[in-house]
Amino acid sequence: MGGRNGFSPHKKGERHAILIPNRTRGKPSKKRKERLWTMKRLFQYLKPDTALLAFTLFIKVIGTMMDLVIPWILGKILDEIVPICTKENLWPIFQWGGYMLICAVIAYFGSTWANRNSAKVARNVVGKMRGDLFDRILRLSPHQTDTFTVPSLVSRMSSDTYFIHNMVLQTMRSGIRSPILLIGGIVITLAIEPVLSLSLIVLLPFLALIVTHISKKGVKLYRLKQEKADRMVEVVRDNFSGIRVIKALSKVDFEKEHFQKINVELSRSEEKAGKTMARSHPIISMFLNLGMTMVILLGAFRVLSGHTMPGQIISFMSYFTIILNATIAITRIFTVISKGAASAGRIDEVMRTPEELLVQAAEPKKEDAPFVEFQDVSFSYNKTIPTVEHISFALRRGESLGIIGGTGSGKSTIIQLLLRFYDIDSGRILLDGRDIRSLPHSELHTLFGVAFQNDFLMADTLSENIRFARSIGGQELEKATEVAQAAEFISQLEDGFSYELTAKGQNLSGGQRQRVLISRAVAGTPPILILDDSSSALDYKTDSNLRAALAEKMREVTSIIVAQRISSVKNCDHILVLEQGAPIGYGTHEELSQSCGVYQEIAQSQMGELNA
Repeated sequence: MGGRNGFSPHKKGERHAILIPNRTRGKPSKKRKERLWTMKRLFQYLKPDTALLAFTLFIKVIGTMMDLVIPWILGKILDEIVPICTKENLWPIFQWGGYMLICAVIAYFGSTWANRNSAKVARNVVGKMRGDLFDRILRLSPHQTDTFTVPSLVSRMSSDTYFIHNMVLQTMRSGIRSPILLIGGIVITLAIEPVLSLSLIVLLPFLALIVTHISKKGVKLYRLKQEKADRMVEVVRDNFSGIRVIKALSKVDFEKEHFQKINVELSRSEEKAGKTMARSHPIISMFLNLGMTMVILLGAFRVLSGHTMPGQIISFMSYFTIILNATIAITRIFTVISKGAASAGRIDEVMRTPEELLVQAAEPKKEDAPFVEFQDVSFSYNKTIPTVEHISFALRRGESLGIIGGTGSGKSTIIQLLLRFYDIDSGRILLDGRDIRSLPHSELHTLFGVAFQNDFLMADTLSENIRFARSIGGQELEKATEVAQAAEFISQLEDGFSYELTAKGQNLSGGQRQRVLISRAVAGTPPILILDDSSSALDYKTDSNLRAALAEKMREVTSIIVAQRISSVKNCDHILVLEQGAPIGYGTHEELSQSCGVYQEIAQSQMGELNA
């Protein structure tokens, strides 16, 4: 164990080495570690295409080398071949011209083939990455999802993966070709004309500093721009979801101004990042053009003095143009890499997020234990003010529990804790005598059939919305709709179970949507049925028929019903009354009608429902 400040304690007389404190040990910084981990993860996605990458690299190098050979052949023709040719013998010119043509053809097909392979690799990498990211997002806990926010996760799935696709693609296309042209051009020019090459070599350190400095700033700016894009996605998503309310309250102009404000912020952020990265192009072009001017002047003097041949100057000028274009291409690649690096970091934040709801070691199962049991459970979303506290109840198989209370009393929180969307702060939740924290998620969630008040319906057929990718036969489907009181309206539809729903089931009424959701929950007869205020849009008669059907056809199912109406829970075996997250009553309808003041007040305000 180390002592304070990172030093190791030692006994008197012992030989020891002074340990450097942790902050000065030369370890990589946190940001550097994250960047290294991000690149390591990216290389893992490239690993399955190693053979294709190697082949692409090979043909790309061959094609690029052919591009470098062409100016050398041109110089040789001008300085050596043309002087020895006559009108009667032009064969050497055609011969070396043929060599140039062969090099050009090899360069063209090599580059085309390599570019196609690059597109394939980029597609494979981003396809696998997008799949893994989607899988990781699905396994995030609700708390982690709230931390990232849904718009940010959508942006990372879409625009960030696009930037990575572009980075991989452009790096393989120009990132291999341009450095070879740059380095190869410099080497060949040194061999052709060392004196003129010095004018180019002097410029390289300045160019490297410019590119490095601007690229570092670019990564930060593009990351900030993506955060602004997250905010825009959030605003657009909210407007699309609430379009009816916006129109009903005549707030279209207000929302347009709100969107415009966010749009301007994103545009300015993108403009700033673009301008920062764009500065490198004119600066580098200025330096290279100055170098070109120096080459022309020095070349003219050296030709006049007889130290250099005209063909060498023409070759040198061609190579200088190649080097110029390669340098500009490299600066563009750095722009693409800056965007990709910022996006890769954002994606890696999600991928590196640790599992929050870990499965704990299993404990011995208690014999003759209740099927569902809360033992003095307390929980807080913000870990300061308790959302629910000291919740205790026990249900045997086939029993039912009704949970009732005012808005914000913690009813839905109890359901989310039972489903283990969040981990409790204290107490225990047991299912069939086992702590839910010891149950694998795949096993835990198969025990429940759940219908939330504001659940979702997909743009698909009614049958697929009820089945929800489960092996549920036609008879089970019909039984579920009969229990949920949905069979009647489904039979009246022209296509029946094949009726196509729009997104969120907007072509159904509120009560019809809730009955479809309840059908999904009861389909397959789950051991535990949870109805979280899922009958609020039903009329009294339909609600009464639903309760009767549940009692008759799902006797073996343990039910937990969250409701605002006393009529929805009064026939339950147990009723839990909540107020501000705390239990203030527990018992049957008759017991609470005598002993719980809040329950009596709710009953008094719903006298019509007591008679339902």
